[in-house]
Amino acid sequence: MFGSTVRGTAVAAVFLAGFAVSCDAEPATPAAAPAASSAAASASATAAPSASSPPGSSTPGPAAPAASGGPGASALPGSPPEKVRDAFAGLQATLDGSCTPSECAYFLGRVYDELHGLDAAMKADPKGPGHFPEPIALIAKLDAELGGDRSFKNLKAHQTLLIGTRDKINTWMQGHPDDYR
Repeated sequence: MFGSTVRGTAVAAVFLAGFAVSCDAEPATPAAAPAASSAAASASATAAPSASSPPGSSTPGPAAPAASGGPGASALPGSPPEKVRDAFAGLQATLDGSCTPSECAYFLGRVYDELHGLDAAMKADPKGPGHFPEPIALIAKLDAELGGDRSFKNLKAHQTLLIGTRDKINTWMQGHPDDYR
């Protein structure tokens, strides 16, 4: 019974991923489409069992689930990085979110993912990483504090720094509208 449920979920994820790819503005190459479906199915299959530890738990929880729109969610290997304006829009989409008990792991994981997507976009931008010194430095400082640990427990412990980094970068970007319009 359990095997058929997992298989059915995987088939549904592949179908939905194929549908989403077919609705994309840019047509996928025939070789890339199966890879996208497989990646989506793999991400879907691994996202379900990675529930976080209960709040207040003393045991370290698994990594916070990856956000659905975050960096690398739909990017294929070898594809160009996201544009700064698109990455910044993803970060801005987190501004109205909050760390409610039922969504805290998702929210903090999404903020983390969006910050790192923006970092990658800024470093790959034709203007060069030197054009975005403050946001890149803020993300580097955040990474140093997190020590490579993306678990929900660690993100929750550094929630103020994580959200503060997001807010400082949002303010910096608002002062540089030519970089995201």
